[in-house]
Parts: sequence; structure tokens; C-alpha cells
Amino acid sequence: MTYSQWQDVLDPDALAVAQQLDELLPGPLYTLGLDGIRTFAAPPPPPRTTQVASVEDRIITWGAEPGNVSVPVRIYQPDSTTRAGALLYIHGGGFTVGSLDGVDELCRIIADEASCVVVSVDYRLAPEHRFPAAITDVRAAYDWLRANADELGVAPSHLAVGGDSAGGGLAASLCLDLRRRGIPQPVMQLLVYPAVDDQFTRPSWIAFKDAPLLDAETAQWFWKQYVGDSPTDLDELAVPMKADTLAGLARAHIATAEVDPLRDDGEAYAARLHEAGVAVRHQRYTGVFHGFFPEVHTYAKSRRAVLDACESLQLAFRLGPSAPNRHVPSRPHTASVSRVAECGGHTA
Repeated sequence: MTYSQWQDVLDPDALAVAQQLDELLPGPLYTLGLDGIRTFAAPPPPPRTTQVASVEDRIITWGAEPGNVSVPVRIYQPDSTTRAGALLYIHGGGFTVGSLDGVDELCRIIADEASCVVVSVDYRLAPEHRFPAAITDVRAAYDWLRANADELGVAPSHLAVGGDSAGGGLAASLCLDLRRRGIPQPVMQLLVYPAVDDQFTRPSWIAFKDAPLLDAETAQWFWKQYVGDSPTDLDELAVPMKADTLAGLARAHIATAEVDPLRDDGEAYAARLHEAGVAVRHQRYTGVFHGFFPEVHTYAKSRRAVLDACESLQLAFRLGPSAPNRHVPSRPHTASVSRVAECGGHTA
């Protein structure tokens, strides 16, 4: 990959990052190996410029098969006197990298803009802890949040889940897990360029096979770290797209990046939710590539995407769990989605 091949597609700030990646990486990211990728993915976290009322690191312990699970979390309390609800946020990183620090500023902004508590989850990483370790940790964190919502100043009926990339896939898996267990759905699932399929066959996997940062081969390498080289009997908790139906799931806000192998998978998941009668707001952000969402001090579109997500969260918290899970009137999906980020408009 050379950044110059994207100069007519990427926004100037994204193109500058692509150029830096070209200079730093000798080849696709996966060629660095696990240790090299973790070193590369662990730069100093973004500056903390957003003030919130409090930030608390805690290790929660909750029952789950085959025993209690201990999960580090970071809890953000907003400055606002009222809390609209709480968001369980799950960081990305190909199931193998990522940390609470990497999404710290992002979680601060969401807490501030959506006037909600944010609980960020530090789930176990592959390949040391393969599927189902990550979803087990996420499940434990959500169950703990439901049981302790009052302590955090929110109603247990006003919870949302969300994440980016691998974290978006885990958020989707959690909603399927809750349905399976007969537990009420959250008020919203926030899925940012989510990893929801294991087929790697949709057109974006070809069109953006050499995309900056996350190329197609690296994405598939990450997947193998999570499930192994020859996975068998993977169900919807590993691959949300394998669910027989998506009916009855939480309303969704799905964000995708234009230059991203995962783009079409996320958009296909949005379409399936829509077909199943789930209220969906999908936005494709043009001129950016995978990984842009948490980088609020790097990309103009990142800030826009985060504020759009917060707007959807605020609406979901207002509607609450009893609102009919149906579509709201919107402009034609394919006509409006490509210009959402360009003009700051919205799709429902």
C-alpha cells in the first residue's frame, strides 16, 4: 500500500495519517507479528482535554460460567446533574490489542455530550484468550452494570452498548446473547465499523484490500487470532451475521468508513437489522479509513461521527425501552448515506 493511491479519496487529515503509516510500516500490519503489532498499537494515548465529573478504575467480579469473571472497567461520570443512562463501551483492536487508555478521551466526550455514564471494558485479548473469552467478559460487565445501575445514578432500563471494530462486533454479539438469555435489550447498540462476519467476500474486501492501517490480510489475521486457524461450530456470539434472525434486537446506530474492508459487512448488518424491523440509523463517513472513530484530535470526521453517535444515544435514552422498535421516516438510504459526513446531515 502506498498512501498516494488514496489521495483522491481521503480527506487531507486522513491522507496525512496514511502517509505517516507508509513511512512507519514496512508492509501490511500483520507482518509485524503479535508483539510488533502490540508495540505499534501502544503509542501514548490521546490528550485528555474533556472534563468529566469523575473517572474511576475498578475491577468488577461477576458470576458467569464456569465461574466468576473479574473484568477491569473504567467508569466515567458526566458533569451534568442528571444522567440520561449508561453506555457500556467496548474498545476495538482486532481482538488482540487495545486498552482503556486508547479510548479514554472518546469515553470522556461521550459522557459529556450524551450526559450519560460510560463504563469502558478491558476484556481479555486473543490469542492468549480466544473466543469466547472476550464476549464472556463483556457479558459479565453488562450484567454487573444492570445489577449496579442504581449505584451509578442511572435506571437499569436505560442502558446502551457500543464499540468500534472488534468492540462493535462484541456489542452486536452481546445483544444476541441477551436475546438468547431472555434479558431485555439495551435501548441502543452503537456499532462503529463492526466486525460481524467471517466470510471476507463482500466488494469492499476487494476494493480496499490495501487500505491504510487495516488491509484485508491483516483483518483476516486478527480474526484467526480470535477464533484459531480452523474454527468449527462458530455461532452468532462469535459471528453475529450467522444469526438466523436479527428480529427483536435493540435499535442501532451503525457508522462505517468509506475506505475500509469491513465497510460492506457493517452495512449488510444494518440492512439485515432493517429487514428484521429494527430501527436503524446508518451513516457512512467519506474520506476516512478504519480506526478513525476514537481519534478525535486527528480527524475532523471523527469528532462529527462521535457527536452523531451521541445524538442517537440521547434520543434512545429519551425514548427508553418501551418505545416501539420500528423505523422512523428517513430519506432513501442509498441516496443519503454517502453524503452524511460531507454535509453534516443525517440518515435515520
